[in-house]
Amino acid sequence: MIKELRDLPTPLIGFEASGKLHAEDYRDVLLPAIEKAASSGDVRIVLVMPEFDGISAGAVWQDLKMGIEKFNAWKRIALVTDIEWMAHAVSMFGWMTPGQVKHFSMAEKADAITWARG
Repeated sequence: MIKELRDLPTPLIGFEASGKLHAEDYRDVLLPAIEKAASSGDVRIVLVMPEFDGISAGAVWQDLKMGIEKFNAWKRIALVTDIEWMAHAVSMFGWMTPGQVKHFSMAEKADAITWARG
C-alpha cells in the first residue's frame, strides 16, 4: 500500500509505502502525483518505507515504465528506511536510477526532506 505524504514543502512529493506493493498503488497514487510534478518541473520525491513485504510483477512493470517515461524529469529521490538490504541496494545500484538517489534512516527523515528539496 502507498499513501501520499501531504505535509511536504514545495516542490516535493512524498509517499509512505508499506506491505506489498501492487500495480494499483503505482497507477492510482504514484503516477498521478509524478505526472503532475513532472509537468510543472522537476520530480523531487521522498519515499518512506518503514516495512516492505514485496512487490507484485505488475508493480515492477509500472515502476520501470514510470522511470522511463519521465526519465529527464527525475532530479532527486530520497529513500527513507531502516531496511538494510534497501540501503545497500541504493549504494550499489543507485547510479542506475534517473536523477540522484540517496538513502536516509528513519531517524533522518527531516534530513531526507531537506536534501530532496535541494
